[in-house]
Amino acid sequence: MSDLLKVPTMEEFMAQGKQPEILFWVGSAGSFDDRAKKITRAFVKILNKANVDFAVLGTEESNTGDIAKRAGNEFLFQMQAVTNIEVLNAYDIKKIVTCDPHSFNCLKNEYPGLGGVYEVIHHTQYINELIASGRLKVEGDLYKGKKITFHDPCYLGRANNEYEAPRDVLKQTNAQLVEMKRHKRTALCCGAGGAQMFKEPEKGDKDVNVLRTEDALETRPDIIATGCPYCNTMMTDGVKAKEKEAEVKVLDIAELIANTLNL
Repeated sequence: MSDLLKVPTMEEFMAQGKQPEILFWVGSAGSFDDRAKKITRAFVKILNKANVDFAVLGTEESNTGDIAKRAGNEFLFQMQAVTNIEVLNAYDIKKIVTCDPHSFNCLKNEYPGLGGVYEVIHHTQYINELIASGRLKVEGDLYKGKKITFHDPCYLGRANNEYEAPRDVLKQTNAQLVEMKRHKRTALCCGAGGAQMFKEPEKGDKDVNVLRTEDALETRPDIIATGCPYCNTMMTDGVKAKEKEAEVKVLDIAELIANTLNL
């Protein structure tokens, strides 16, 4: 395994009596979904490239409980959350970074009420910080001349008012950034939030992800950029439904930066 893919666990840090700069919360999608694992790998390469001292919980990490909560099972959410909080507090975790806006929102806004108080950062915010502080230099013209449109994840944008960090990071790729007619505060959901990912769509004349993909395709992009594993799945499915997969790629911001840096 290359050095860029080394992933230490909190247990290993603890054994050496050390604390990492950040805990990388991988999340269920990033751990188990084959497509989302590529996002996880891309982000790990970026962290290693920037010499960030990070760790993961590994097998000690459990689902945040976000999906249970959104689906109405508050009891299951609290069980999952309390279990995670016990582990995080035992390791004295202060700062968490995650690629999943659902985990981000849950850890940041819902864990404090159960005794889990941490500084929680989305990976696009963290990559932006690394670039701003000079720890990560993004150079390369891989995407120069390409058109990228960014789909705002609901739980990053409207739920947590973060619109600029992902766009600031995308500007580093030297691509042309084009906005959909519905973007930032007026962005349309990809259709997977609120546990909708795990059920069949309700009756109607169009699936939400197809409608959102149409918004994206109107900008005539080469790439649809996402900042969430669920959005990535929904937009990829939408592009397939529109039979555009030969022309339009769907990539997470971490993947775009890793590719630009040739990692």
